[in-house]
Amino acid sequence: MSKLPPEAKVWVESLPWHQRRYVLSLCYLICAASPETQAEFLDDYTADGLVSKKLEDKDTEQRVRDYLKEFRINTELNALVLREYIRQFYIHSAQDARRQPDLYLESALRLVFSTEERNNVFNYILGFELLKMMFRMSWLQHERLYRLQRNQEEFIGLYIRPIQHAHRVNSIIVPRDEGVFFAKRDYFVQRPDISERKLVELVIATFHTDVVSHFGFSLIRHPNSLIFDYDFIMKPEQDVIFDVR
Repeated sequence: MSKLPPEAKVWVESLPWHQRRYVLSLCYLICAASPETQAEFLDDYTADGLVSKKLEDKDTEQRVRDYLKEFRINTELNALVLREYIRQFYIHSAQDARRQPDLYLESALRLVFSTEERNNVFNYILGFELLKMMFRMSWLQHERLYRLQRNQEEFIGLYIRPIQHAHRVNSIIVPRDEGVFFAKRDYFVQRPDISERKLVELVIATFHTDVVSHFGFSLIRHPNSLIFDYDFIMKPEQDVIFDVR
């Protein structure tokens, strides 16, 4: 009881005995249910309220919209997309606890009760959309992107290497003749062909929620934390000798 928000504690203690039994029964059923059942219940029971609260944060929402437009990402921040992202956020958070799905309920409750955690959702959305965009880039485009950054080594370690490792192990991009300097490296200019569902799975499997959220937060707080030149990064490939790290 001491861990409840004060308003909830007062409400629970004010209930007559027969109503307290209902609360106890509900707690028991939720805790005994599978993570999938918990997810379905919590999605139905909490998502609409959370979406309405997020839609009240017009300032952050508009900044995220502006950044998505700047990066030429076509995701529209409507109520349906927000609801899906809220559900994905606490599923991802639960999986981050070293893939322990029994922590799903705990993650969802933090999102419901913590203002800071709710504010983090827009950071998460922006970071996730940027990582999806990077997953669909060729390795040459990755090189162009990281060469624009002030701290190239940190950017490579945090984002580029994990994405390219995921490309490799999932056979999305299969490097050939890496050790032959003058070989024509078709894999280096290959644009990954990844379905939307697979893309979401890859980002969740590759990055923890704190990495995703921090990526979005750093951009919202410091606009120049990610330097991006769409025309330079996405320009058609020409016949050059690749400088690959």
